[in-house]
Amino acid sequence: MKVDIFVDLNEGSSFKQAIPIIALQKSEFSAWMHTQSAIVKRWISSTGFNAEKNSVCLVPDSEGRLSTVILGLDPQDDFWAFGGLPGNLPSGNYRIDSIEEVQSITDAAVAWGLGAYCFERYKSSRKMRARLLLDNAKIHKSAETQIRATYLARDLINTPAADMMPQHLGGIVDELAKIHHASVRQIVGDELLKRNYPIIHAVGRASVHPPRLIDLRWGSEAHPKVTLIGKGVCFDSGGLDIKPASNMRLMKKDMGGAAHAIGLASLIMAERLPVNLRLLIPAVENALSGNAYRPGDVLISRKGVSIEVDNTDAEGRLVLCDALTEAVDDKPRLLIDFATLTGAARIALGTELPGFFTNRETLWTELMSIGGQVHDPVWSLPLHRPYRQQLDSLTADLSNASADPYGGAITAALFLQEFVPDDVPWMHFDIMAWNNRNRPGRPKGGEAMGMRAVYAYLSRHFGQQDQATE
Repeated sequence: MKVDIFVDLNEGSSFKQAIPIIALQKSEFSAWMHTQSAIVKRWISSTGFNAEKNSVCLVPDSEGRLSTVILGLDPQDDFWAFGGLPGNLPSGNYRIDSIEEVQSITDAAVAWGLGAYCFERYKSSRKMRARLLLDNAKIHKSAETQIRATYLARDLINTPAADMMPQHLGGIVDELAKIHHASVRQIVGDELLKRNYPIIHAVGRASVHPPRLIDLRWGSEAHPKVTLIGKGVCFDSGGLDIKPASNMRLMKKDMGGAAHAIGLASLIMAERLPVNLRLLIPAVENALSGNAYRPGDVLISRKGVSIEVDNTDAEGRLVLCDALTEAVDDKPRLLIDFATLTGAARIALGTELPGFFTNRETLWTELMSIGGQVHDPVWSLPLHRPYRQQLDSLTADLSNASADPYGGAITAALFLQEFVPDDVPWMHFDIMAWNNRNRPGRPKGGEAMGMRAVYAYLSRHFGQQDQATE
């Protein structure tokens, strides 16, 4: 998937001729002003600019052409400041003129690229945007891989369901496999029953788009195994427990977990992180037809656990349970799943802070810290075992939903934990995957939440080994 990220490498004359951006904290502004010419001082004073957070001043030259951009920084939250510039500056080439630290320039470039994103697949005309030039190849590569992975996740989520069904997800993974020399197996339709993935089949069988399990493998078997799983419900009508129209409107994003897992896998492979990577995407459409699964049905999972269907709109945890059972057979060093699983997590944390659960206390403390460091916050929620009884069923081993209206994110996570043995370190992300408002670097629409934080965690723990082999 070729995209323009509006962050380019140019070590020649174009870089030197690009319009400089000077980023200043409010505490630095007065001293900086004293060094400027009288004309510049008069111009900036006339605009009322004083380096407030995310404020911008465009300074012209003597012929009225834009010569310099002044950006106000907040020392507590300066990562995203550059994210607001691409959509607000005139089209042209720009360079960062006031930051010397490699990490700070990388952060600024990532924020710029994420702020330049616009989903334009169906637009008849495209807006010209400002472009950031870098003269350091290492910084450019680091920024580019992060931006491209996020663009990929956003594009997948933003694409309407008609063009992002299970077969389309399979095609995207096939493309990534070719780029990064990975292998892919896809188990489709009734073959899921023959290979013992009965619940993925049950949830997806009502759709004209056959369900499938997408299975990518990459890296050396000598390296630690990291397995990613993404909920790939390409559209969720709610099934026979049909959603109201207002709740169904954004259900093209119900494959947001798959988008996160695919985006993270692409970042791992592009950076050649020395891990033995496996990516599993159970991809279905939760549709309605005469053969749709029903409330009250009992389904037998791949693990052999019987599950009573309390609600057909709690389908994400169902398809994940077969994928989790497959994943744990390999005894991965770390198992991570992403899912747009519950509204309850949004009620607990709001739409902009992704929640996660883990069976290792050391994981949640470190990941929350790393999320803050890379400006991709995540928040831990508890696997509170006393709530497990809410999933008891009179008919089967387990119910797929609780009748109790409280703690829904926790009971969903506890359902998934039934399919993860205690000896496998596991993280489960319950994410919104959507920005409800525009913020610098984070436009309204599909969003990768926690993906960069997880990559930073993986890089810290697995990035010091020998370089991965193809």
